[in-house]
Amino acid sequence: MNKNVLRNLSYGVYAVSTLDGQRAVGCIANSIMQVTHDTVAVSINHENYTHECLDKTKKFAISILGEDIEMNTIAFLGFQSGRTKDKFEHIETIDIDGLSVIKNAVSYLICEITDSIDTETHTVFLAKILDGEFIDQGKTPMTYDYYHKVKKGNSPQKAPTYIG
Repeated sequence: MNKNVLRNLSYGVYAVSTLDGQRAVGCIANSIMQVTHDTVAVSINHENYTHECLDKTKKFAISILGEDIEMNTIAFLGFQSGRTKDKFEHIETIDIDGLSVIKNAVSYLICEITDSIDTETHTVFLAKILDGEFIDQGKTPMTYDYYHKVKKGNSPQKAPTYIG
């Protein structure tokens, strides 16, 4: 099978944030989808520290990233571990319901986990949308295709769409 065919599916680029006690933790995700008018699904690798924190807190924010997002933001959140690094140390955020939202994102959602489905490598968290708002309606949300073709970004091995 040519796994590159899967890149023809529509994805976005998002920052998922939650808490480790009082400290913000998070990761980059591309496998997020709207399930119903008030429910989203997000896929997070079992080995990610964010996964462990989501299991505990049951609440998270999704920052919908725009095409203008600095690649450093994606690098900080996507290519290091929150177990050993403060991923938000150099990222400007705003506090929404106690969660860190990327300040220069297009928009955000605040969600509460209601259920989960485990796969071999990832958990798909189903979550009720509690709140959502635009930060800057003038920005264009980044697609995963744009991330690869224009930004020349790579996928970490723990990403659900990683092709080795």
